[in-house]
Amino acid sequence: MIAIATVLFAFPLGFFLRNRLSAYVAYVAIFGYCFTFQLVYLMRSWVGDHSQAFPADPNAWPFGYLIVTAGIYVVGNLLVALGHRVGSKRRNRAVDLDPVK
Repeated sequence: MIAIATVLFAFPLGFFLRNRLSAYVAYVAIFGYCFTFQLVYLMRSWVGDHSQAFPADPNAWPFGYLIVTAGIYVVGNLLVALGHRVGSKRRNRAVDLDPVK
């Protein structure tokens, strides 16, 4: 779910919002909501004896899940930065309206 939200929202937020900080804050808010929903869904599945996302041992740390979600978060922030860069270049492009020189 967080991967889908990252693909759908990260680049467009950076592209359409002029303020880079507001684009990052909006992405963090969307990511946080989706992360919480996904975590609750996976925890319910884990309690029901499915150990696909988390280890079966409750004392073991789920480092695999941490690495994957952190990687998606980093990629999302990079997409916001890329979207902002592309959007600012497009907004700042000068147009020469005087064709005769």
